[in-house]
Amino acid sequence: AYGRVLAWSLGHRWVIVLVAVATVLATGPLFRAVGKTFLPQDDQSELEISIRTPGGFTLAETSRLFAEIEGRVRALRGVTDVLATIGDQSGRVKPGEGDVTSGSIYVRLVDLRARPFSQFDVMADARRLLAEYPDLRTSVQGVNPFSTGGQRLSDVELNLRGPDLDRLQAYADRLMAGMRELPGLVDVDTTLAVRTPELRLLIDREKASDQGVNVQDIAATVQTYVAGQPISKYKESDQQYDIWLRAEAGRRRTPDDVGDLTVRAHGGALVRLCNLVRLREDLGPAEIDRVDRQRSVTIVANLLPELPLATAIAHVNRIAAQLDMPPLYNVQWTGRAKTLAESNVNFLLAFGLSIVFMYMVLAAQFESFVHPVTIMLALPLTVPFALFSLVCLGEALNVYSMLGLFMLFGIVKKNGILQIDYTNTLRARGVPRDQAIREANRVRLRPILMTTVMLIFGMLPIALGRGPGSGSRGSIARVIVGGQALSLLITLLITPIAYSLFDDLRAWRPAWATALAARMRQLRARAPQTEATVRGSGDAGSPPGPRPTRAAEL
Repeated sequence: AYGRVLAWSLGHRWVIVLVAVATVLATGPLFRAVGKTFLPQDDQSELEISIRTPGGFTLAETSRLFAEIEGRVRALRGVTDVLATIGDQSGRVKPGEGDVTSGSIYVRLVDLRARPFSQFDVMADARRLLAEYPDLRTSVQGVNPFSTGGQRLSDVELNLRGPDLDRLQAYADRLMAGMRELPGLVDVDTTLAVRTPELRLLIDREKASDQGVNVQDIAATVQTYVAGQPISKYKESDQQYDIWLRAEAGRRRTPDDVGDLTVRAHGGALVRLCNLVRLREDLGPAEIDRVDRQRSVTIVANLLPELPLATAIAHVNRIAAQLDMPPLYNVQWTGRAKTLAESNVNFLLAFGLSIVFMYMVLAAQFESFVHPVTIMLALPLTVPFALFSLVCLGEALNVYSMLGLFMLFGIVKKNGILQIDYTNTLRARGVPRDQAIREANRVRLRPILMTTVMLIFGMLPIALGRGPGSGSRGSIARVIVGGQALSLLITLLITPIAYSLFDDLRAWRPAWATALAARMRQLRARAPQTEATVRGSGDAGSPPGPRPTRAAEL
């Protein structure tokens, strides 16, 4: 059957060429239709719940709330272990200065092979559970293996930059409202979502100067009285404890208590703080971030498995464009979105370099500038079929899928080498061109089909498998199986058709190109004779002279 199709194709070559061109042109629409993301979401049998309580919660209140949520999470299906952590875990915060209103709950699930549901089903259950606590800022995401504790792993992360913090807050609220309208974009939050109640001390510098009190002494005194300060350590057996100096709990509860605290003047007299400062209660941001010396608000969100990262990025960019922000305000992508853009550029560069290196190797192997082009014309035909397989399977193009495209190029190139090499062998024996093409492709069809079928059946267990790491491995396998199976026929036809077309072009080439090719053949034919003549000259008893260079032979 393949022989009859090939014979018909050789008689209708331009039909095959038009089909190949249409296939290549379909790459653009298919590339826009397929989703694009950085890494596939894999079932790790573990997840993390980040929680931020309302501002002003004490450690006791936060601990009680975490214990309640921890007990309810432990009752979810498939949960085996739960670990709650309150406060900062990065180690960059001084003792006594950590935020006790935020924390995380680590959740471990039973092994994937022992449960009929996925990790993402449990994450959806956790989100429904946390929806019963509207005062909390929560997010449910996978565990980040590359970060220290306390850092949130977010699929979408961007910085909204500008000079004024209040306007940034307004823009952030509008941007988050638009992000929540996209199905699949969940856990939308910002670093300014929680405002912390604070007591501000406005120092009257003239009164402080009259009383002989230094401003730095006021700040240090309030720091010691209210927040506390470690002054020594106590060791008992193999345990070591910090000793803190701090005002008694009844002397620092209310603003009046803070005003009654005293600070020592230069003369040794004690002066009450209410005589030197004005107290004002206010709400301040939990943190103020700066990027490139500009104030910044970080907006984070997570993705459900069915929403590709590139779709979320395009949606957020449309919303940001509708905000009509002044020139000093802009959106800067970070995290996985930034890495996705960089990886796309790097992969395009890698594809270009791979084409160049493949051409160099094939040109050296066949000693021809045309045959490598003939073989490599089949490579662009595999890309639309690989993308079509991803669209049919409902998967997104990710880093591992792009690696699968590289492997697919090597497989298709190998088929073309088998076809062209045996065709040249038959033509060297005097077989006419069209007969050599049909005979070579008939003989080489069996090894090509054997390697293709072996590859597809070898990749099927990886493509259909489930287990830890199956998301990344399956992305590579599904691209190879779909691209190779769907593009096999057109690639087996385009190579012999291109071979015949390029062979016809030799009759149309200019006279100077024909003369140059003939001259090169003469030089290659005369080179061994010249070498034999040089070696044969000289006396029989004398040692042979040095071999002349290639330039001397020419």
